[in-house]
Amino acid sequence: MVSKKKTIEMLDVIDKMYPDAECELVHKNSFELTIAVLLSAQATDVHVNKVTKELFKKYQTPEDFLSVPLEEVQNDIRSIGLYRNKGKNIQKLCRDLIDRFDGQIPDNYEDLVSLAGVGRKTANVVLSVAFDVPRIAVDTHVERVSKRLGIARYKDSVIEVEETLMKKVPKERWSKTHHQLIFFGRYHCVARAPKCPQCPLLADCREGQKRMKKLKVLP
Repeated sequence: MVSKKKTIEMLDVIDKMYPDAECELVHKNSFELTIAVLLSAQATDVHVNKVTKELFKKYQTPEDFLSVPLEEVQNDIRSIGLYRNKGKNIQKLCRDLIDRFDGQIPDNYEDLVSLAGVGRKTANVVLSVAFDVPRIAVDTHVERVSKRLGIARYKDSVIEVEETLMKKVPKERWSKTHHQLIFFGRYHCVARAPKCPQCPLLADCREGQKRMKKLKVLP
């Protein structure tokens, strides 16, 4: 793995590439954000935003989601993967919000992960975006980029990647770094065809150099 110093140097480059990186899930409040992040598992933000554009017009409160049969909620999100399970989780989550949290999204990690469909990543996103709590949420982009750049090890679990980033990145940069790594992974260091030839981090990226050698671009 690269050092903390080198990690910060690479993140500074990514910061210049994506200075305005932010959550791309469209939402008006913490409730909509939580539902959107729940829906985004194994789905793109673009697709989720298309669905929630109409979904959030129809359902604006936890009570709204519970006022219709489960099948109706599932049908409204049918185009999103795992829609049956996600529909069940949405209604369970809404029931818990009403019964346990006065209809409001809780602002702490322990309560958030106690909600149906809310795992570590979702809780970290909600805390960071909705409540401005410093967090690093490791999604597929953050994990891929962190491992390719050598910030984390390839064998590391998602939690280990998160812990490594938290150790190497100053706390005040956690949330910003999270979004910038997502943008870097989503628009530049993409899964199947990373833009290695145009990458300002190529000299520091062993993964990128291996790819360039295979393409016979580097000696």
